[in-house]
Amino acid sequence: MSAEIPASREVPKKENRFKIWRQTRPFWAGLFTMIGGVPIAYLPYGDLRLGNITMAMQTTAGSAALIIGVLLITLGLTMWFQPVVRVFAGVATIVLGLVSIPVSNFGGLVIGYLFALVGGGMSAAWAPAPPVEETQDAEHDGRPKASDEAGAEPATEVVPAAVLPEQREAEHQATETTIDANGGRNSAG
Repeated sequence: MSAEIPASREVPKKENRFKIWRQTRPFWAGLFTMIGGVPIAYLPYGDLRLGNITMAMQTTAGSAALIIGVLLITLGLTMWFQPVVRVFAGVATIVLGLVSIPVSNFGGLVIGYLFALVGGGMSAAWAPAPPVEETQDAEHDGRPKASDEAGAEPATEVVPAAVLPEQREAEHQATETTIDANGGRNSAG
């Protein structure tokens, strides 16, 4: 469990466990990243058959495309199981998606490239939801409570202004190496 995710006080119901797990991490970013890694890794090794015609899409950089695809799938799993490193994983996904254009048949026929860019952008932009404050007064609707007197105005609270420290006069005497600048003294030596 990461330091960013507060622990729940109650065990969620069985139906809600996946929903809660999905909401506490960049789930869709990881899914898009893994979907983008599949065509990037597969297309340099696969072939397309149309009737009796076989189109081989193999390239000389097949091993590099396989490495990029496997890394994208690994980064997608990292987004799911280590959401703390989501920004690094997102940036690395975008970089690998861009590298896949010249290496892996135009980024897996542009399909893998687009999924990798969308997944990386979603991961870099995702932020955990702020924790929900638990209060004792659950039925409070946010409006001020009525006072004992009918028609009385709600009391306003006086908020003190921020206290600023006062500027002090110079405690030391000016010397030859002290230069008087706008708003203060600077010592050169």
